[in-house]
Amino acid sequence: MKAPVIAIITPGSFVVPCATSSSVELVVEQVARRVTTEVCPVIFGKQSPDMPGSEMVDGVQYIRVPARSPVGYISQVSQRLKGLRPSLLQVENRPRFVRYLRKRHPQAVICLVLHSTTYISSPHISRVELQSCLRAADYIMVNSRFMKEQLIHLAPSIRRKIRVNYLGVDTQQFTSRWSAEGSARRQQSVDQLGLGGKKVILYVGRLLRMKGVHHLLEAMPEVVKRVPNAVLFVVGSAFYSSHRTTPYARGLKRRAARLRASIRFIPYVPHTGIADWFRLADVLVVPSGKNEAFGLVNVEAMASGVPVVATHVGGMKEIIDHERTGLSIKPAHLKSELAPSIVKLLTHPEWSRVLGEASVRRVHEQFTWERTAERWLKFYREQINVKMK
Repeated sequence: MKAPVIAIITPGSFVVPCATSSSVELVVEQVARRVTTEVCPVIFGKQSPDMPGSEMVDGVQYIRVPARSPVGYISQVSQRLKGLRPSLLQVENRPRFVRYLRKRHPQAVICLVLHSTTYISSPHISRVELQSCLRAADYIMVNSRFMKEQLIHLAPSIRRKIRVNYLGVDTQQFTSRWSAEGSARRQQSVDQLGLGGKKVILYVGRLLRMKGVHHLLEAMPEVVKRVPNAVLFVVGSAFYSSHRTTPYARGLKRRAARLRASIRFIPYVPHTGIADWFRLADVLVVPSGKNEAFGLVNVEAMASGVPVVATHVGGMKEIIDHERTGLSIKPAHLKSELAPSIVKLLTHPEWSRVLGEASVRRVHEQFTWERTAERWLKFYREQINVKMK
């Protein structure tokens, strides 16, 4: 019996697969290649002059179409779907695409997968239009209970459609700094960067106000005063796969100038090269605002054996187990507690290692791509069986 086809429609913002895409495309690539034993995933993405219009990679078919505008892109996808006849359409992070496809494929089973609150909020979409788009979906998959509650608040009638599926990490790529292999690779990075005797604080992510990087920079004078050998690496840019800047990003660098020896900015690093930075860290800091739906960097650091200091908001409350795998700080207490929390981990290395090793165990239990794929396959089976009855 031929395996059912699952059409996965990415936003069309990036070429897939690609090491410099956003986290949406990364999630799709990682999970799709782990479900090929039971289904045939077909991923739609943006056309590129450097890549063929269609190809197979790791058992997954990629189809690339022109994406000069969102409407033009989804129109091209819709045309290709007619010949594909998939068992399920999976739309990634674009509610309007669901409504568009529902009108043109009224009999299709359509699942909307939401990765963040961005495209369910103003100014991207009004509440009335969002509710219309959500009603057009048969099912909605989110990456945290926080996201589920956000959706229910915005559209109470769709409560029964929502499924939660936590994201994961590639444990072959993100190996613990406490393992023999991880320790050796970490020491190599320490030697290359001249960091012998340093305590490494890490931030990884885009330089956006909502990510709270300014809170971390405000905490650094106190951290350096109490831990003089501390050094902060801010890894990321204002935009994905770009060195373009913004007033906020420039302001961060001006603020960091007075601690130039202790704060270093590292421009955008593709995902294929980020694991070495996590292993290098003694602590990862994630001072995000209230709308952080999940935060892949949390589980990537945890898989690397690195304790996380994170804001107690959004989906991060479901990832960080306070004083067991890291430290969680309420937003109102960031100003008073962020620096002491970082210092506590840097000055208690034995405790920090206990938290780091507990983090690795938690990741293997809950937050691997294999676990994510298993939950997706369970969902696929349910929907395909319903359709076949």
